[in-house]
Amino acid sequence: MALKAWQAIVSIVAITSVTVLMQIPSETWATAATASLILGASALACMAISCILASRWHVVERLFGGLDRVYEAHKWIAIWALVFAVYHFVFKAKLDSWDLAPILELSKYWTRLIRQLSIVALGLIVMLALNRKIPYGNWRWLHKFSGPLFLIVILHWLSFKSPITLASPAGIWLALICGLGVIAALYKMLLYPFVAKVGEYKLVSMSHGKAAIHLEFEPVDSKFPFKAGQFAFISLKESGLREPHPFTIASAPSDTGHIHFVIRALGDYTKKLSEQAKVGMLADIYAPYGHFKRKPNAEREVWIGAGVGISPFISWLQDKTVGRFEQATLVYCFSPSRAFPSVERMKEVTDQSGADFVANPSGSDAMADAIRKATSEVNPKEVQISFCGPKGLLQNVQSLMKEYGIPAKNIHYELFDFR
Repeated sequence: MALKAWQAIVSIVAITSVTVLMQIPSETWATAATASLILGASALACMAISCILASRWHVVERLFGGLDRVYEAHKWIAIWALVFAVYHFVFKAKLDSWDLAPILELSKYWTRLIRQLSIVALGLIVMLALNRKIPYGNWRWLHKFSGPLFLIVILHWLSFKSPITLASPAGIWLALICGLGVIAALYKMLLYPFVAKVGEYKLVSMSHGKAAIHLEFEPVDSKFPFKAGQFAFISLKESGLREPHPFTIASAPSDTGHIHFVIRALGDYTKKLSEQAKVGMLADIYAPYGHFKRKPNAEREVWIGAGVGISPFISWLQDKTVGRFEQATLVYCFSPSRAFPSVERMKEVTDQSGADFVANPSGSDAMADAIRKATSEVNPKEVQISFCGPKGLLQNVQSLMKEYGIPAKNIHYELFDFR
C-alpha cells in the first residue's frame, strides 16, 4: 500500500516527538517551550524528507506509489515544515530547568543571524514551491537554492542552545535524516544529470495539431525499458529547450525502441517546443517514471482520456502483454475544434486492439452513458476507472461513479502537475 503525504508527516512528528521527549524532564512536557522544540526539530526533519523526495530515487517512488504522489508529498511536507517553523520561532524552545548547550559553538552574532536566515529560507522554499506565476525556467533555477537554504537551517539546529545532544536519540534521528537529505540534495543537483539519464535519442518525425504536437524519437545507441502508461523527462539538446520536462509516453515498448509523445502547448516551454522542435534534433531522456498501470483482473475497465490525457491509453492499446481488451472501453474527451490525435485515428487504434471506443466531444453525455453501461453489464463494484485529464473533469467522473454505485477507490489517476 502506497504511503500518503499525511502519513509521512504524522510519522515525522511522532518520531521527533518521542525522541525529543526522551531528552527533557517529564514535568516540562506540557509547555509551550517543549512544543516549540518538537516543532522546530520536526520542521528540520520535514525539510530533510523533502530533499529526499525531490531526489527522484526509484525506491522513494515505489514507496509513495508514483513520482506524482512523491511530488505531492514533497509540497505538503514543505508547507508543514514552514507551519512548524513559525511556531518554533514565535515561542522560545528554552527552559531554565533544561540542560542547554549548542552542538556547534558559534558567536552570538552568527547564531542570531543564522536563526533569522532560517525562517527566511523556509519561507522562500515554500514560496517557490507554491507560486504558479513564476515561469518554469526561472522557477526551476531558483528552486535549486533549496539545497543551500536547507544547510542554513541545519546550522541553526547545530548552533542554538538546546537539550538535544548529538549522541541523544533526537540528535541521532536528526543527524541521520539530515545527512540523508544532504546526500539527496547533492545527488539531485550534481549527479542526477549523469546517473539518471537513460540515453540519447533523435527526433525522427513530428506532426502538428491545433495547440499540440506529436513527436517520435529513436534511440541513438540503446533503447530503455519501460511499461505502458509511464512517463519520461525530455531535454532537447538545443538552446532554450534543455529544461527537462515530464511527458507521458504515447506508445508501447517496441523492438525498434522508438518512443512517441503527444504534447499540448500550454506553457512557455511547450509552446517553444512546438515552434522550434525539428527532425534530427537530439535529446537526453530520463526515464521511466510513474505507476499508471492497468487493472488486468478487473471485470470491466473504463479508460477516460481528455485531450493529451489520451497518451497513456494509446500506450495501453498498443501493449499486448496484458490483453483482455474486450473488457475495456476507451472514452476520448475532446474539443471538436482542436482534437489531437483525431477522433478517427483514435477509433482506428482502439478497433485494432479490440477495445470499445466512445467519442465524447465537449458538451456530450457519452462519458456518462459509457459509465452507466459498464455498471449495467457487471456489478458496479467490479468496474475500474482509469482517468487522465484536467481536475474539473476528474470531479465530474467521481460524481458519476458515486451516482452509479462505483466505489471511490476504484478510480486510478496520476497527479501530472508537478509544480
